[in-house]
Amino acid sequence: MPAVTLDLALMKILMVSTMVRPAAVSPRHLPPPIARACLWLLAALLVVLQPVLAPSASAQLKIEITGAGASQSPIAIVPFAGEDRLAQALTPVIIANLQRSGLFRMIDVQDVRPLPVQPSELRYPDFSSRGADAVVIGSTTVLPDGRVEVRFRLMDVAKQSQLAGFSYTVNPGQLRLTAHRISDAIYERLTGDVGVFSTKITYVERQANRFELKIADADGSNAQTVLASSEPIISPKWSPDGTRLAYVSFERKKPIIYVQSLVNGSRIVLANFRGSNSAPAWSPDGNRLAVVLTRDGPSQVYLIDADGSNVQRLTKSNAIDTEPAFTPDGRSILFTSDRGGSPQIYRVAAGGGEVERLTFEGTYNVSPRASPDGRSFTFVQRTGGRFNIAIQDFATRQVQVLTDTAVDESPSFAPNGRIILYATEVRGRGILAAVSSDGRVRQRLTAGSNDVREPAWGPLLKAQ
Repeated sequence: MPAVTLDLALMKILMVSTMVRPAAVSPRHLPPPIARACLWLLAALLVVLQPVLAPSASAQLKIEITGAGASQSPIAIVPFAGEDRLAQALTPVIIANLQRSGLFRMIDVQDVRPLPVQPSELRYPDFSSRGADAVVIGSTTVLPDGRVEVRFRLMDVAKQSQLAGFSYTVNPGQLRLTAHRISDAIYERLTGDVGVFSTKITYVERQANRFELKIADADGSNAQTVLASSEPIISPKWSPDGTRLAYVSFERKKPIIYVQSLVNGSRIVLANFRGSNSAPAWSPDGNRLAVVLTRDGPSQVYLIDADGSNVQRLTKSNAIDTEPAFTPDGRSILFTSDRGGSPQIYRVAAGGGEVERLTFEGTYNVSPRASPDGRSFTFVQRTGGRFNIAIQDFATRQVQVLTDTAVDESPSFAPNGRIILYATEVRGRGILAAVSSDGRVRQRLTAGSNDVREPAWGPLLKAQ
C-alpha cells in the first residue's frame, strides 16, 4: 500500500476522504506526524461560516525565544513620550520584535534621566557607556481629531547622527501596526535585510471539534478568524499580493480547494473534481495555482487558473506526486514524489518536461518550499525516527538540519528568507515554531491549550 508510506499532505486527504481508520494502517508504514495528522483531521459534522476577519475569542499566540544570532547589535529603545496615555504603547512591541529576531541585544535605559525625545536632547555618553551602538527615540501626540501622530528616530551613537526617521499619523487602532513598521525600519537600517514584523501569518487552530482558519500579525497578535468549521481545514496558502487565501476544506465531506478574499470575505471553488483536490500553491504572479488532483488516477500535479478554469496536467507518472511549490521566478515547481521508491523532492519546469530529483540524503524528504531568493529550499527530513526541518542549497546540494524536535511539519519561509515558520508538537499538542535559516534562533508560538497546525507566512505588502 504505497499511499501510506508517502507524506503528510497526501495522507491527510486519503485518511479523511476515504474514511480509513488509523488502526487499519500498519504502524510500521505510518510515520508519527502522519498518524497524528490523520487523527487530528477526523472530525466531521456541520460547517459554520463566520464573517471574514472576525476577531478571535481564543487566546493569542504567545512567543518563547531560545538562541541568538552569531552577533547581536546592542541597541537602546527609549520609551516614546506620551505613549503611557495610549491604549497601545509602541516601545514594548518594538523591543519584543527586535528581541525575537535574535539579532539585537537590548540596553537597559531605566536609569537614564531625563529621557530624550529629540536628537538635541540626547547625551550620547549616557548610551555609549552602556555599550549601545544605536538609540531609538520618539514621541506620540494625540491630535484633536483623535488620530495619533507618531515620530521616531534611529540614532547612531558613535557618529552622533540620524540613521532613520519617520513620522506617521494613524488611527488608534493602527498603533500596533505602526510599531511593527518602525521595527521593520530599524531592522532594515541596521541589518541591510528587509524587515517582516508587519507581515501576517495564517494557521489552523483546533479546539475540540471546531477548526478555525486564522490570520495574525507575525508576532501572533491580533488573531482574526477567516473561516470556522466543524470539518477539517488544511493547507492554507497566501496569494502573492496578500489579499486572498487558498485552502482545502472538508465541509462538503470531501477535500475541495477554495480561494477566499480577505478584503470582502467572498470565495470561489477553485477545484472540486472527482476524487481529492489538495495542496494549492500560488504562482509568483498570482494568476495560476499548482494543485494536486486524483481525477485521472493517482495524485498528480496540475496547473489551474486562479478563477478555476484552464486545468492542465503537469506531472505524468504512475507514482504519487504531491505538495507542489513554485520557485520565486515562476519557472519551476518543486514537489514530493515516491517515483523513486521513497518520498523525495523533485523539480519540474512550470511548462512541463523532464523531472529532476533534488534530495538524496535519507529515505524520507517531503514538503519543499523554495526560499525567496531562490538559492535554497526548506523541507521535512526524517532522521533516525525524527521528522525535522532542513534546508538544502540548490547549487551545492548541501543539507543542514535546523531543528531537533520529534515531529515537525509544514515549513514556510518568511518573505525575507531569514526565518522558517513550521508546526511541531509538544506533549501531544500542536504548536507553531520558527527557526532562523542558519538554525541559531528558535521560537515557539503557543495558543493556550488549543491545537495549532498548518502555518504559512504571508508576503511583503506593497506598502512595505
